[in-house]
Amino acid sequence: MNRLKSIFLIQIFVIYVRYLIGGAFVFASLIKIKGHRFTTFSQEDAPMGSTMHFFETLYQTGLYWQFLGWCQFLAGFLLMTQRFGKLGAVINFPILLNVFVITISMEFGFTYVITGLMLLANLGLLVWHWGELKSLVNLPSHPPAANLEEKQKIWELTGWVLFSFTAIYRYLHDFYDPFFWFGTCFLLGFVAFVIRLIQIKRGKSRHQLG
Repeated sequence: MNRLKSIFLIQIFVIYVRYLIGGAFVFASLIKIKGHRFTTFSQEDAPMGSTMHFFETLYQTGLYWQFLGWCQFLAGFLLMTQRFGKLGAVINFPILLNVFVITISMEFGFTYVITGLMLLANLGLLVWHWGELKSLVNLPSHPPAANLEEKQKIWELTGWVLFSFTAIYRYLHDFYDPFFWFGTCFLLGFVAFVIRLIQIKRGKSRHQLG
């Protein structure tokens, strides 16, 4: 694992996995926090045991519906900050496991493929941080490497920008354009990557001149 953690592109991949999972959770949480349904119209007459009846029941609980939203919001936020990514992965895992089990228990089409991949990705984050998380099961933990890419300020700043854009856009728009949201997030993430490459190149140039 230490060898993998020294590879720049793998570190970048982990950073963007946090952005992706965290952003998806923040995006999905706002509709619950606002106390709105997933659907436009009431599903009170949906068949008992159906997917729509299930969501309508959750919605009708009121406080619990919003509580679910806040849990997703918090987990997504922690992941996107990078600084608190480990805590976000720990909190997010049981939430994603619950969502995955729901999607394989009811008629969600192929949604279980998406939730399953997200669950595996989150599990991968836990494995990535396992050396530091061992203390949770009373095993000796290992401090993180000092030169991890995720500690660079550019990634924390990008996380805040992505989080703020996602939260504001989703809060202001009940009817949203997923392509606009994802496209904007992709562009912001790409710009951050380019900036980081420029920083690395300049750092190498200064080192050679010195």
